[in-house]
Amino acid sequence: MEVIPAIDIRNGNCVRLYKGDFEQETVYGDPIEMARLWASKGASRLHIVDLDGALDGKPTNLELISKIVKEVEIPVQVGGGIRTMEIIKSYLSVGVDRVIIGTAAIENPELVVEGIKEFGAERIVVGIDAKNNYVATEGWLETSDTTVIDLGKAMKDRGVEWVVFTDISKDGTLTGPNIESTQSLAKETGLKVIASGGVSKLEDIKNLKKIEGDGVVGVITGKAIYTDSLDLEEAIELANS
Repeated sequence: MEVIPAIDIRNGNCVRLYKGDFEQETVYGDPIEMARLWASKGASRLHIVDLDGALDGKPTNLELISKIVKEVEIPVQVGGGIRTMEIIKSYLSVGVDRVIIGTAAIENPELVVEGIKEFGAERIVVGIDAKNNYVATEGWLETSDTTVIDLGKAMKDRGVEWVVFTDISKDGTLTGPNIESTQSLAKETGLKVIASGGVSKLEDIKNLKKIEGDGVVGVITGKAIYTDSLDLEEAIELANS
């Protein structure tokens, strides 16, 4: 199971939000320095979110993200504001390994199909963000009437293999991930699921590792490694054991 450090970018800074609330933001310095730090601690991949892009619906930090890609020798996946083929191409052309499509997966599922057709299912990941089991969109400001499992199944039918699943009520709270929902998404859809939101301690990694056999192949950690409630190197060691 892969442990993936998150770098959320807003106004050029590396930040963390509480439950996705833009009013509750903590700044943790320079994104490039953070990328170097997590890579030096043994991360095998970075998860970058363009929060400005998620709100604007277009890539706002492409230049900064392309610098990060050049700075580290590990794969980088990016989400936030990826709504067109042009944006997908612009990220992949600067060396981004995977793009994560969120809002557009609901509003324009053909984009996912087209992306997979052109670049393959390894590079086009769908981000499923949940509020009370329903999918949230537009930088988490809107909630759709589609359930997490329904979107998962629809995406699987369209050729998707990988999803990042975030329980928004857990994000930035350090209260532990939503194991049950993560497991049922993987089991009921056959997708490879990367869990996100709420991870706070080694125990959480241990609990996610128990459901690795169901298809939970990774976990994204943000606030926990920025506040030292989780040691990244220890988490990676445990996940690889």
